[in-house]
Amino acid sequence: MFRFLQRKKLKKVDATVFAQLMYVDVSSDRWDQENLTKRNLDFSVDSIHYIDAYATRLAASEAGATQLRNHFDSFVIRLGAYIGEVIKRNSQQDFAWYDFDSVYHHSAKLANVHKAVSDEIVLYSQSRDEVLFPFSVVRRFLEGNSPYPSFLAYVDEVMKEHR
Repeated sequence: MFRFLQRKKLKKVDATVFAQLMYVDVSSDRWDQENLTKRNLDFSVDSIHYIDAYATRLAASEAGATQLRNHFDSFVIRLGAYIGEVIKRNSQQDFAWYDFDSVYHHSAKLANVHKAVSDEIVLYSQSRDEVLFPFSVVRRFLEGNSPYPSFLAYVDEVMKEHR
């Protein structure tokens, strides 16, 4: 009867700092230095092309694959935050970053959903009670278990749904 009293307060998170790591904390690799720049990674939908190329390069080289294995959760967080931030900034919705657990206790949409990473954050629209999981999308993609052929395909699909 008084279910609204059981709801916990939503906890906002600033994921921008994780997204910015894509161009702030760049490896010494020449391609990375030339392409993972603030100019190229401007949070536009088109900038996802660089993210796709980066992920492909990581998986294609032995050194990249080793780095990916050794720092998998860090890659999921950085890539997921960047992709989510692109969606947040370019969609016409009220998406904001929230702690997974606070949304879990706030919205029935997460009743049977489990975290992709230990400190997962999600994009949540309070007005639509809609949750997006960019970290989960990235995790599945990097594991080779994605329904999307690229990150751009995911972003395009989400953008079409939220214009």
